[in-house]
Amino acid sequence: MKYSLILLPILFFQSCHSQPAAKLKSNPDDNSLLWEITGRDLTQPSYLFGTFHLMCKEDIQLSENLKAAVKNAKEVYLEMDMDDPANTLGALFYINMKDGKTLKDLYTAEEYARVEHFFKDSLKASMMMMQRMKPNFLQALLYPKLMPCKTMSGLEEAIMQLAKKDKKEIRGFETVAFQASVFDSIPYQEQAKDLLDMIDSLPVYSKYFNTMLMAYKKQELSAIEKMFKDPQFNMDEKNQEVLLDQRNRNWTEQLKKILPDTNIFIAVGAGHLVGEKGLISLLRKEGYVLRPLLNK
Repeated sequence: MKYSLILLPILFFQSCHSQPAAKLKSNPDDNSLLWEITGRDLTQPSYLFGTFHLMCKEDIQLSENLKAAVKNAKEVYLEMDMDDPANTLGALFYINMKDGKTLKDLYTAEEYARVEHFFKDSLKASMMMMQRMKPNFLQALLYPKLMPCKTMSGLEEAIMQLAKKDKKEIRGFETVAFQASVFDSIPYQEQAKDLLDMIDSLPVYSKYFNTMLMAYKKQELSAIEKMFKDPQFNMDEKNQEVLLDQRNRNWTEQLKKILPDTNIFIAVGAGHLVGEKGLISLLRKEGYVLRPLLNK
């Protein structure tokens, strides 16, 4: 099971006589999704927040500290600039497999029949229009089946609304082409196996998904890190390197150039925050001070 498990002026015309933003209240321990970045060569704090890409809409609540952090920052950085139509529409050009591959090439006749039957009966969707789609994209279509609600949204959308309200610039660390290349690096045969496993074991995946969601809602970073190491999560070292670790290093290098120039609010999937190779640890190794903020 894979989750490609994923943000501003105090005022733009701030003068040299402007008062610094009020210090946000700390969390009593490290169990927080919201972190302040200071130290090294920074004159103003930036902020790091771990998101969950798809949730029941009623579960999306933004704390006062988080709203203040967005307001204090000058720009918002997401994994990808979701406010740019070129990225959202551009995704359509990368949704299909390369070299004319189709789903029928990846499955036996019996396996393909199981996939086709599931999409027809459970999702009311025809496989005719999905033959060339990457299995990981098809897997994303199953996520609503894991959730106990009909109306879903992402935290990124809520954060973008805050940013737009204050007319803050929204930027991204990656392009849609780069994100497509990340998933192309996972063999289609492997993606196809994951899709079939999910179809065959949907109740198990639903239970696991909800366990992960509960850990996220409780902001238990150690539990989130532990789940990524759980064999049930099915993220081997190679895929973790591609989906998480390498991207974390790339973002850290970008942040070393961005942070000295402007204070920002960063919102990326919570899985990118945790562990020795996560953003919190990597930024600390670069000399930044990361402080957990109250996020309730």
